[in-house]
Amino acid sequence: MFDKKSTVVSVGGRDIIFETGKIARQANASVVVRSGETILLSTACSGPAPSAETDFLPLRVDYQEKFSSAGKTLGGFIKREGRPAEREILVCRLIDRPLRPMFEDGYYNEIQVLAYVFSYDGVHSPDPLAICAASAALTISDIPLIKPIGAVRVGMIDNNFVVNPTVEEQKKSRLDLILAGTEDAILMIEGYCDFLTEEQILEAVEEGHQAIRKICQCLSDWQKVIGKPKKRDDIRLIPEDLIKEMKQLTEARLDKALRQKEKQVREDAVREINDSVTAHFFPEGETTFRFNKTDVKGAFKKVQSHLMRKMILDENERSDGRKCDQIRPIDIELSLLPRTHGSALFTRGETQSLAVATLGGETMAQRSENLEGEVSSRFYLQYSFPPFSVGEVGRMGSPGRREIGHGKLAERSLAMILPPQDTFPYVIRLESNITESNGSSSMASVCGGCLALMDAGVPIRRPIAGIAMGLILEDHKYAILSDILGVEDALGDMDFKLSGDAQGITAFQLDIKIEGINAQIMKAALAQAKQGRLHILSKMLEICPKPKEHLSSYAPRIETMQIKPSKIGTVIGPAGKQIRAIIEETGVQIDIDDSGLVSISSTNSEGMKRAKEIIHNLTAEVEIGKTYTGRVVSIVPFGIFVEIYGKEGLCHISELSHARVQNIQDVVKEGEVIDVKVLDINDRGQIKLSRKALLPVPTAQG
Repeated sequence: MFDKKSTVVSVGGRDIIFETGKIARQANASVVVRSGETILLSTACSGPAPSAETDFLPLRVDYQEKFSSAGKTLGGFIKREGRPAEREILVCRLIDRPLRPMFEDGYYNEIQVLAYVFSYDGVHSPDPLAICAASAALTISDIPLIKPIGAVRVGMIDNNFVVNPTVEEQKKSRLDLILAGTEDAILMIEGYCDFLTEEQILEAVEEGHQAIRKICQCLSDWQKVIGKPKKRDDIRLIPEDLIKEMKQLTEARLDKALRQKEKQVREDAVREINDSVTAHFFPEGETTFRFNKTDVKGAFKKVQSHLMRKMILDENERSDGRKCDQIRPIDIELSLLPRTHGSALFTRGETQSLAVATLGGETMAQRSENLEGEVSSRFYLQYSFPPFSVGEVGRMGSPGRREIGHGKLAERSLAMILPPQDTFPYVIRLESNITESNGSSSMASVCGGCLALMDAGVPIRRPIAGIAMGLILEDHKYAILSDILGVEDALGDMDFKLSGDAQGITAFQLDIKIEGINAQIMKAALAQAKQGRLHILSKMLEICPKPKEHLSSYAPRIETMQIKPSKIGTVIGPAGKQIRAIIEETGVQIDIDDSGLVSISSTNSEGMKRAKEIIHNLTAEVEIGKTYTGRVVSIVPFGIFVEIYGKEGLCHISELSHARVQNIQDVVKEGEVIDVKVLDINDRGQIKLSRKALLPVPTAQG
């Protein structure tokens, strides 16, 4: 019934198995990928020929982690998977970014790539497998993908690189790098590390690329055996005579317009030329035209790209007048928002981030669910990109994939510099509000976010800065661009973002639109990025050389205390009765983790002090031979009961005084606070106390 075909490649000492012909046979192609007991399905489908107006590749990638794959279900009221979680969106982007530049030029049919995790063993990570599965489905389909891509994760444990580390190994790693590419070139890098050097990054990329070559060769061989012929009938290329005419019509004016230093002036000049092009090719009153609007638009963009690239390669000059390695002017203002806990306005050229830091207790943590279980994030960065930041009208609502991706890049860049929880027990929320954008707003978020943390008084390990690099590559001639503009990102060949300081890198993200970048170019880009990064960092340190010594008066104060895990139930009490009583009495917020770390947050120092006292009294252990101060809670004929740390001990009448006691009321009163010594604690936990042991022994009268 099934005509199953499979192939196997060994990567990092573990087999990756690709199989087709059994599941989802009505798709253009479908592939099941297995590593260990982690199993994914990826499908690829294309739509009919698009209309003549379509001038872009309508590629849609979706990735879903089925909770049933790990034998679980969602914890909320609705048990069905719904809108994608943040992690799923991030993996969608990892799949999309290396695939997009590998479709043949002129192919504008709608493409949908879906990937599902159907089995998860908790050992083999699904994200690099999802990229490989999507590539495999497209490779054996009739959709015109130029060549297969492969993807791996690279870790670094004990200074050794590990390809496709297990989930447990990732926890020990100083590096979390996912890279994808073809046999010949790297197309996408997403990496986070604990201040690794540029040389170590290059080594990690080369280690990963060796494994990628094996995957690509395997898929290429598989394609030759079972792959469908590629459908190229719908490919639509721009006529050469149109490009030639467009050059003659616009080249001189566009060259002048692209040299306008201000973004808005430059865009207005280009728009005016575009209007004249429309009037030339589509005159009013005419009903038939030589070319369609999509081809005219594409030819106009090609001429723009050619002129900008020529200006950079031949003249070492960019649209805003800078040389290739120059950084735009930087302006920084701290404490812009007086009632926030920390704020910074970071402006670099025409890109601007208003960053805000908010400090709080455990209840402010970001909670989510994934295949590993419930996750509580003590630090998170939320990035917003309103349409006014680029002078446009646009949709407002929940964050899109781009906003989530940019925010996560900035968040993980900064996560490496945060202090440990035991020295700074706050949950930290960062916002990056992009108020202007002309290139690299995610790296502006890193710079602004770092400054906002310092303004909030967060004792960061060390400050970092971020920079975005570009590339223009023509044959064997290339130029690396520091601090790229939006137009250089759109018309260039590379977007390479890095964050860190002089000693090392915390995050790096690379997207390549063409094959051809090699180790030499990457090494040069890393070196130039370091120069630019340190320039930006020096400007930041001029304004804010170190974190503030004191928190904002509007920030809550948090103190921690450690109790034995066995005492957690004592503090919480039956059905939470005890902890609610403490909160009601003191007005503080209390959070306790499974290790027994108690976090108490409050803006009232007296309430904080009282809450700590109550918890200490509830959890402290009474020890034999120690002296304690306690309150007399009751008097009985044979002695008194004294409360110590929430427990009652008996001080027998014979232990009240050296002299014989006839009437206990003559010695102590109920409610009185006295010092007592613990003489013994029996097997049942009953405490024997003595007041007499702390009194001076009377001397004999002579």
